[in-house]
Amino acid sequence: MNIMDFNVKKLAADAGTFLSRAVQFTEEKLGQAEKTELDAHLENLLSKAECTKQWTEKVMKQTEVLLQPNPNARIEEFVYEKLDRKAPSRMNNPEVLGQYMIDAGNEFGPGTAYGNALIKCGETQKRIGAADRELIQTSAINFLTPLRNFIEGDYKTITRERKLLQNKRLDLDAAKTRLKKAKVAEARAASEQEVRIAQSEFDRQAEITRLLLEGISSTHAHHLRCLNDFVEAQMTYYAQCYQYMLDLQKQLGSFPSTFLANNNQSTSTIVPGSSSTTTPSASLTPSLSSISNSAATSSFGELKSSSGSRKARVLYDYDAANSTELSLLADEVITVYSIPGMDSDWLMGERGNQKGKVPITYLELLN
Repeated sequence: MNIMDFNVKKLAADAGTFLSRAVQFTEEKLGQAEKTELDAHLENLLSKAECTKQWTEKVMKQTEVLLQPNPNARIEEFVYEKLDRKAPSRMNNPEVLGQYMIDAGNEFGPGTAYGNALIKCGETQKRIGAADRELIQTSAINFLTPLRNFIEGDYKTITRERKLLQNKRLDLDAAKTRLKKAKVAEARAASEQEVRIAQSEFDRQAEITRLLLEGISSTHAHHLRCLNDFVEAQMTYYAQCYQYMLDLQKQLGSFPSTFLANNNQSTSTIVPGSSSTTTPSASLTPSLSSISNSAATSSFGELKSSSGSRKARVLYDYDAANSTELSLLADEVITVYSIPGMDSDWLMGERGNQKGKVPITYLELLN
């Protein structure tokens, strides 16, 4: 019975306090009551904390979009995180593309130029996918997690103490209002005592809030270190991707450029004596062309300017586009020579009794 009476009295007191705060807040909004203003330093700290919270949320959310553009995947990861379960591992976009390229290359034949190139491109895409996965993991641990901890931890504590400060301020101003309205000496003395208690509690809560808010500077310093970690992770990722693509470009540079045009069928008609016949190699970047051709240019040039013949090893399979060309098999050795008026990208090839035009990009001259 005593416990019940205590609970009833507590509920009544809480209700009275809530009503007093509500009245004070309403009268302040209507301009009918005075309001205790916080000191300028505390106001600045509150503004700084609010600004930090807003921009931290924006940076965190946009970083998540950058690392995982798929909104459905982000929602799935969020649900698994809330359930404290690990999300199922799935291939990312570069890994899926890489696997498709590898499967296509194996289907076309790894011994063909196109199939081999697809496999190499697919392997590179899978390496990029692995680097992307590592970037996401590193960024989540070193950058996103500290930002989220601030939003869900430190700032929630600040918000709770700030709300308590607001309530203590309303209690103080309500007590001051009752003191002004007190007419009887006894009531006035009680109101003065109430104001002193409310002022003490307000000052104490203001100090607690101030100490928490001053920690925002330390938060900024911590987030700066996390930002440096994020930049370093991105730098590592892009450096890896650049190196992977550079290596891939060098590997593709050793492939004949004409395979890109479906065995040269889409090239312009070869005109005897013409030195400006359009070939697919014109679409390659200068760096790729120089990598593939610089080593062989002088040797083929000497052969074309002479009337002799040379042995050459076939680098890749080649299917003749018409009866004037000679089909080739990788690693076989044939005899090649030039005839007057022949296009600069071609030589005559002989294998036993068979002869026909062959693309020089499929050949490696032997000493």
